[in-house]
Amino acid sequence: MEHQKQNQPTVADDPKAREILRQAFEKTSRWQKDFTGFTADLTVNVNGKETSGPVMVKGPREVSVQLGEADVQKWAQEQLGMIAVHRGPRTFEESDGKYSLTMEEDGHPFGTKLIIHGSNSFYRVKDHRITQINRTMAHPGMTPFAFTINVEESAVTQDQKNLTTKYSVYYYSPTDGKLNNVERFTATHGRVGPAGLPATRRHITHITGVVVMIHWTFPATNWLSGCNCESYAPRAGESLLTTPP
Repeated sequence: MEHQKQNQPTVADDPKAREILRQAFEKTSRWQKDFTGFTADLTVNVNGKETSGPVMVKGPREVSVQLGEADVQKWAQEQLGMIAVHRGPRTFEESDGKYSLTMEEDGHPFGTKLIIHGSNSFYRVKDHRITQINRTMAHPGMTPFAFTINVEESAVTQDQKNLTTKYSVYYYSPTDGKLNNVERFTATHGRVGPAGLPATRRHITHITGVVVMIHWTFPATNWLSGCNCESYAPRAGESLLTTPP
């Protein structure tokens, strides 16, 4: 999720904090540099009502979804765009590494607190994994809001990278701390070419007074042309994951 760099006093960078976050960043699974995108058949079930259609993902701003329900189509396009933002290839210096970083050891069970100065954010890192993300969002013309993402479960891919499989998001007011919504996500992935692509995704949220369960399935996923994936052709029964969370 994009966030604005605020005008704040310069804070001295802590090399130890930088190295901890760099290691966690480099251990996080992302699509490879020559990733050209994928196409898939998508089926979305919203509280029992099912709709299906093709999708194409080339990047965060190049997502095409064709579903019979306009609201579901818009939501699916936004969700796939967000997946592309987080899974897309980028360097540490292009991401949180461009900020000044400091740390606090406060005994929290989710690990070391890493403050990303200038981004209104702090993370927690444990065992080379980002376990929690806290961020406040404020843009001109919109009501500020804050959120906390707790990574509940993750797995290790065949190339020894961490891939989140279950997480929750708490949305609240940064002014009075009032909780506005909670979302929970559970995901599975399949190895297509050299990377992990969505296989299933369950999303539980609250919309206009109703708890909604949204279940995605991607029964057929294919690389777009342009990626040299011959050496990564999956074998029958091959799994993306090598170890449990």
